[in-house]
Amino acid sequence: MRLYKQLGFIVCWVSSLFVPAWAQQKAATQPTVFVMEIRSEIDPRTSRYVTLALAEAEKNKADYVVIDMDTYGGTLNDADAIRSKLLTFSKPVFVFINPNAASAGALISIACDSIYMSSGASIGAATVVTGQGEAAPDKYQSYMRSLMRSTAEANGRNPRIAEAMVDQTIELDSIKEDGKVITLTTSEAIKYDFCDGQVGSVEEILKKNNISGYKLVKYELSAIEKFIALFLNPYISGLLILAIMGGIYFELQSPGIGFPLVIAIIAAVLYFVPYYLNGLAANWEIIAFIIGLGLLAVEIFVLPGFGIAGISGLVLIFGSLVLIMLDNDWFDFSRIGADSVSNSLVAVGLGMTGALVTIIVGGARFVKSKRFQKITLQHTLEKEDGYTSNFNRQPMIGKLGTAYTVLRPSGKVLIEDVIYDAFTRGDYVEKGTPIVVVDQTGTSIKVKKVGE
Repeated sequence: MRLYKQLGFIVCWVSSLFVPAWAQQKAATQPTVFVMEIRSEIDPRTSRYVTLALAEAEKNKADYVVIDMDTYGGTLNDADAIRSKLLTFSKPVFVFINPNAASAGALISIACDSIYMSSGASIGAATVVTGQGEAAPDKYQSYMRSLMRSTAEANGRNPRIAEAMVDQTIELDSIKEDGKVITLTTSEAIKYDFCDGQVGSVEEILKKNNISGYKLVKYELSAIEKFIALFLNPYISGLLILAIMGGIYFELQSPGIGFPLVIAIIAAVLYFVPYYLNGLAANWEIIAFIIGLGLLAVEIFVLPGFGIAGISGLVLIFGSLVLIMLDNDWFDFSRIGADSVSNSLVAVGLGMTGALVTIIVGGARFVKSKRFQKITLQHTLEKEDGYTSNFNRQPMIGKLGTAYTVLRPSGKVLIEDVIYDAFTRGDYVEKGTPIVVVDQTGTSIKVKKVGE
């Protein structure tokens, strides 16, 4: 019996050595498929999302990455940033166009290793447009054409078709009509080798590539990253600018209250930090904003009026807020589309205009508020209520004294061993000259030479 127990123990011990190794071998052979979604406008939020997702895919040692896409485009600089990351990613990247990949979405799709499209999907129409929907100047179109061409070449796709998605003047027999940019349907994209197949799901893509027994990981932003992404929205940025400028103004109008300043500081943090983390806000741009505030403060407190300091401060503030939203490299805007510039100008312009309206409207209401009334004098001190500006309580008219200083016509006089501020009717009186008080008002008394 004892021998059986010993044999059983040995068998269990040997099994424990081989079972974990087998489990580890099975886990090692199980491919990891990482799925992310691009189903909104391409903007700084999307760029940050893709950056974080690819970093997470590397951390999870993903074997494949699938992008589930549905977008009508967005900003050129953010699309270019995403394109660059996808081209240099070490693992295969599939894109599932479900159902749209227009403009910036087309550029991102072409940067992927394989393109799959759902039934009724489309890819193309990559002309760069302004915020008003009009075609941007040719320098932006030229840059987009070069991006589309080089990206298509990098992944073995027809660069002329990629260019024709941007340029309506390119002629391609039987593929596009003259005067129109290319937008390919699913069947057309397959025909011209711009799509690797029609599918209905991510799982179908994996099946077509003989990927089985995989572990599917769907990427989700953390609560903090969702919070940061919220404040990368240009419209939210405009509201934050309104809060910054309005808070600073009301704090300057009523120093010591603190609440407007707290609002301004919180808004500034929520504005600058997300753009800084996303690599858009450079240190010099933030410093320019601070200098602008300093010049504005100098204009208000040191040099009242509205001169060079005030104008320079406003220009620096406006300019820095706009530049922070743009991926410029020391005023190099070659990688930035006209839509990005116009969106930034509109957001900052509306924010500062809103702040001005708030200052005008809110300022009038603030003066009438209970908080403002607590820190300001609200009553007029009328003579009928017993108030007087005469600080010399005793009657002074007719009293005699001497000029304690020269009166030109104001100065000081000595009456009954007390020095008073005094002035004459315009006469010049030498020091030591006898004087007589002829009137008393406020803190001064009116005198004249004795005998005149």
